[in-house]
Amino acid sequence: MNSLFPCGQTRREFVWQMGGGFAGCALTSMLAQDGFFTRHAYAAPAAAMNPLAAKAPQIPTKAKSCIFLMMNGAPSQVDTFDYKPALTKYAGKSLPEDKKFINSGGRKVGFLTPNFRPFHPGGESGLLISDYFPNLRKHADKLAVIKSCHADSHAHGSALVQMNTGKTLIGRPSMGSWVVYGLGTENQSLPGYVVMLDKRGGPISGQPNWASGFMPSTYQGTLFRPVGNPILDLKGPEFMDQQAQRRQLDLLGKLNEKHMQARAGGQDLASRIQTYELAYRMQSEAPEAVDLGSETQATLNAYGVGRQPTDEFGRNCLIARRMVERGVRFIQLYSGGGHLEETWDAHESIEKNHGRHGAEVDQPIAALLDDLDQRGLLDSTLVVWGGEFGRMPFSEGQGAPGRNHNPYGFSMWMAGAGVKGGISYGETDEIGFEAVSDKAHVHDIHATILHLMGLDHELLTYFHQGRDESLTDVFGKVITGILA
Repeated sequence: MNSLFPCGQTRREFVWQMGGGFAGCALTSMLAQDGFFTRHAYAAPAAAMNPLAAKAPQIPTKAKSCIFLMMNGAPSQVDTFDYKPALTKYAGKSLPEDKKFINSGGRKVGFLTPNFRPFHPGGESGLLISDYFPNLRKHADKLAVIKSCHADSHAHGSALVQMNTGKTLIGRPSMGSWVVYGLGTENQSLPGYVVMLDKRGGPISGQPNWASGFMPSTYQGTLFRPVGNPILDLKGPEFMDQQAQRRQLDLLGKLNEKHMQARAGGQDLASRIQTYELAYRMQSEAPEAVDLGSETQATLNAYGVGRQPTDEFGRNCLIARRMVERGVRFIQLYSGGGHLEETWDAHESIEKNHGRHGAEVDQPIAALLDDLDQRGLLDSTLVVWGGEFGRMPFSEGQGAPGRNHNPYGFSMWMAGAGVKGGISYGETDEIGFEAVSDKAHVHDIHATILHLMGLDHELLTYFHQGRDESLTDVFGKVITGILA
């Protein structure tokens, strides 16, 4: 019997292939009935002509938007949300022998040091929060504090990239990109993913923290400046009115569409077309979205706008609320910019550093939670707070009031849509050095955020170089203990 060659088929080969085709039809029908194709729809490239179109969530959810409050530089967990009375008991003693596997990064290892400000219970839950956040403490019953977070890097640059993209290596899509890829955005005249930096500078690892990686650039974060005109070059040239600009874009669109018809799968070109169109639509809607002139004086006062040290972060938090109102899917705000003491990187002094940065963000964050709640938006908005890692429970050198980096155990919190408020989840050890129970890796944090946004972290995939890639790769589990 001849083998399968281009010259023809035997009768047996014909029957065999035909039978395989029938089996394939049956399998396709069964998979469709089971919902397989609906669940895995995101593994295929997004619709070429409108990749930002709103999509239905994979999981039933209340959340429509996410605000990620990124404390660049890494706040100290034992001085903010993870009270450790044992640090007072053992103050001045050396780190226990079984903990001396740490990588100090060449910095001096000092002695166990108690929290620099007192902790007090907040709300009916009695959640302990330090005096660096007295205003936020009033919202304790809204917070789910995850005390057992851990990451994979001691270095700010790679740890920031991991917190934003899931990996310590540059080149992968950020979490905001994954959310917009999976859900699109409800407002087609504003970016689906907005990033607002600190005026002192961006994170040390820069643009990869909000990049779209191997996805089309449609899904990357759009930077809004913290002072002055939030969006550079938004207004067109003086010699061209909107009608002329519209005719220009229409002609360009026709030429690009003709080009794509002859070259199927041109995702980069489709992304570029959408970028032009979004920029055109933003010219009319974006200025109004960031204009705080329509806000009442009471609202401005609540956020601390117009006063120091809260003006900048308060302004950004208020713009974030306005973005949520207008259907923007993912907003990330940075506190701290540049390096060392300009961020939450408190090597010199916890009190000096956290006292400064805490005073900048405490009132605005509390006002944001209160404002979202009063407007009925907190039920549909997920708010996340955290840094790239935590800080050590000991001082950095003898008699020094600063603390070094600590990826072994740190705190983050979530509030809003789908989150159980007034609870703490997981624990670090007696001195707050490392996570010991209900550990929550960065992958788990990401899996939980995606779940709360209505996305399954295992099924939200993007095909790249022969592999279905995902934010959490083959890791991650949803932290069910904080779900409402």
